[in-house]
Amino acid sequence: MGRTLQKEYGVEAQIVVTLPLLEGIDGVQKMSKSLGNYIGIDEEPNEIYGKAMSVPDELMLKYYELATDLTHEELSELKQGLVDGNVHPRDAKMRLAATFVRMYHGMEAAEAAQQHFVTVFQRRSLPEDIEEHVISAGEFENGKVRLIRLLTLLGFAVSNAEARRSIQQGAVRLNEVKLEDPNVEVMLQDGDVIQSGKRKFAKIKLG
Repeated sequence: MGRTLQKEYGVEAQIVVTLPLLEGIDGVQKMSKSLGNYIGIDEEPNEIYGKAMSVPDELMLKYYELATDLTHEELSELKQGLVDGNVHPRDAKMRLAATFVRMYHGMEAAEAAQQHFVTVFQRRSLPEDIEEHVISAGEFENGKVRLIRLLTLLGFAVSNAEARRSIQQGAVRLNEVKLEDPNVEVMLQDGDVIQSGKRKFAKIKLG
């Protein structure tokens, strides 16, 4: 209709290209940063990989078609493999996640992110390359620090409210032990590992 109106007003009709909307990783609403259901191309490789693995199975092929650089032949082969059972959906999704990381961070980062995912989520063990964070002595009182404060210091939460929610939702662990009391104070030692959610890890170094 817009093209028709342009002609009526003596204006050259513009070319229109329409594309389907891509649902976010929640599988419901369109992908949007404001909704928090997006995969950012400038995010860390492990974050991109982990988010891609949470894409609903029924949307996996749509992500392949709209957001990857796979050729038409490769997509056709993948679709057929899923239909006849030669390709497991889990393997297809791991390929999708690795493809995203490879596109924006390179092949080496993609391989490392995949190994990280396998180690942490399939083998249920801690990754070997956990980043070390120095916590200064000034943050401690009687040798302890509030867990909420610790999460914000590590950058695992942008506010105390967000840190509190993460703890209450059971997403926070100290040395693989779940901590669910937002008011708890923890006593830390060098080498302790804090985990928030499925993708955030920090090894503690007392400063």
